[in-house]
Amino acid sequence: MDAAAGSGPRPAVPAPASAPLSPGAVSGRFLARATLLSAALSMAAAVLGLGRDQALAHLFGAGAETDAFLVAWTVPEMASTLLIEDGMAFVLVPAFSLALARRGRGTPGPDPVRALVAASLPRLCLALAGAAALLVLGAPLLVAFLAPGLSDPSLAVACTRLTATCVLSFGLAGYCSAALRAHRSYLAPGAIYIAYNAVIIATMVVLAARWGVRAAALGVALGGCAMALAQAPSLWRRLARRPGGGSGVPQAAGADRDGGHGVTQAAGADRHGEPGVPQAAGADRDGGPGVPQAAGADQHGGPGVTRAAGADRDGGHGVTQAAGADRDGRHGVTQAAGADRDGGRAFTVGLVCAVLLFAVGRQSQVLIERYFASGLPAGAISHLNYAQKVAQLPMSLAMMVCVVTFPVVARAIAEGDVRRARDRVERDLTLMACLVLLGTSVVVACAPGIVHLLFQRGAFTAGDTAATAAVMRVYAPGLLGHTLVGALVRSYFSTGRASWYPPAVMGIGVVATIGLSAWAVGPWGARGIAGANAAGISLTALLLLLGLGPQSVPVRIPRVAGALARPVAAAVGATAAGLAGAGPADGPAASTAAGCACASVVFLALAWLLNAAGVRSLPFPVPHSVRSPLTRKLRHGR
Repeated sequence: MDAAAGSGPRPAVPAPASAPLSPGAVSGRFLARATLLSAALSMAAAVLGLGRDQALAHLFGAGAETDAFLVAWTVPEMASTLLIEDGMAFVLVPAFSLALARRGRGTPGPDPVRALVAASLPRLCLALAGAAALLVLGAPLLVAFLAPGLSDPSLAVACTRLTATCVLSFGLAGYCSAALRAHRSYLAPGAIYIAYNAVIIATMVVLAARWGVRAAALGVALGGCAMALAQAPSLWRRLARRPGGGSGVPQAAGADRDGGHGVTQAAGADRHGEPGVPQAAGADRDGGPGVPQAAGADQHGGPGVTRAAGADRDGGHGVTQAAGADRDGRHGVTQAAGADRDGGRAFTVGLVCAVLLFAVGRQSQVLIERYFASGLPAGAISHLNYAQKVAQLPMSLAMMVCVVTFPVVARAIAEGDVRRARDRVERDLTLMACLVLLGTSVVVACAPGIVHLLFQRGAFTAGDTAATAAVMRVYAPGLLGHTLVGALVRSYFSTGRASWYPPAVMGIGVVATIGLSAWAVGPWGARGIAGANAAGISLTALLLLLGLGPQSVPVRIPRVAGALARPVAAAVGATAAGLAGAGPADGPAASTAAGCACASVVFLALAWLLNAAGVRSLPFPVPHSVRSPLTRKLRHGR
């Protein structure tokens, strides 16, 4: 979402004398809007994703043909994790956050944001194009490695050569997405999967009769191009914009402005202006008295200027430095820990390697599933895929929380405000656990009805429904682990430094998944593979939580563990209630509705009784000093 988009020009908001407005008030209101929009876009993309899977099931069912396509789909799934969701974001969001912070402090020389793009984008494009070409040429070897027991490898090879092109397009899409999110712009990044799924559906519908399942592979290739094109104009506008803007215009986070009156400024902006104008975290300001300042801000000011804990000030130079950073006081340049100032590069080879190893390890869960399932009867890979796609919908919604707040955590770390980063991560973990566990309860209780309603038509039979629902129920308990891994790893990489602990514990989880899959696939088939996936990722999540410390975001582990235990207990009770409600109902629609209603009501009731995520305090007013910016009415000066 564009920080300034759709809100219109806003007057300055003076802080009341009795309660100075903190930068967090502006940030909190923005985060609420950004999270809401991101969740809405995520749900729209999820609906289209379901439509894509429904079209695939309707046109091709769950057999050898879809198994071949899903092996080829492993390439875009891996590319999505490496280049859009995890890998690229972990490296580039802190890098762009640092460049924006340096721009906000008026660093001499070239614009830091443009310098970062010039130093990184051409090399990235060259590397991605080379990787895509290698995958196209090596498709037969790749298919033999991924699924040695596949019944029709030639079809999988043809599909793989089409989907391999997404390595370049996904890389460009991920680069644009990371840059825009660092600018606190979420609209275009949130819409990319809408464009992606819409193109795949359209391509399948138009070409299925002529191309068969190859039409789906072509749709993936064209959809990747649509993802990059959907974001390119928005990013170009930000890169083409001059660092100094005019007065009277709202400006998004990270912008640099020397400006006029009555302008509200987002996080990281640079302003030399009038007193009485609130300023967000990390901003640089030479101002008058009575102006609150966020942690890490640089101030040359009069009396009455509040400075948050953790900021480092160098006398007359006003140079703020993040924890562990290297500072050259002559230039007033702020540098994040471990950053390389030469040539505008804000990340190191070590960080890139650590992120890529972690992302590969995480995505290898899917590779393991398809490797072992390729030796089962035709359709097993498809059953695992459909079950995974549906079960992961609650996780996708929950992950929107940390997608929005990851740039905030990275910016807080860059500014040295570890306490703000810690509090943000702790709140995110609890909220995300509540969201995903509510969804888990519904998925376990209503799996047969959900699969029947979504897929059982055309080539997808009742036997496919039963097999997919059985797998989905086993897979669902691992959703909390998947969600926590996605949230916790951001705490390690938000510092901008290489951390080898996440890839190491991800490797432990992968080894556990392989061992459990080899043991369970014989007696339990696809259900055994799904159970091994859930156990392996849950082990990784536990190790990531236990490993948090001074080298990452120092989350208070006992406090977080206690907070997570409450929604877990609520989910157990809700699942039992959902199963009881869905059982007696006749028909898939009635069964799904009854199970969903029972699970939701019981989960919310237990969450209230256990006060999960502080839910009891939500309906009641709170003291003015801690009132949320979403509920506090502010006086607007005109």
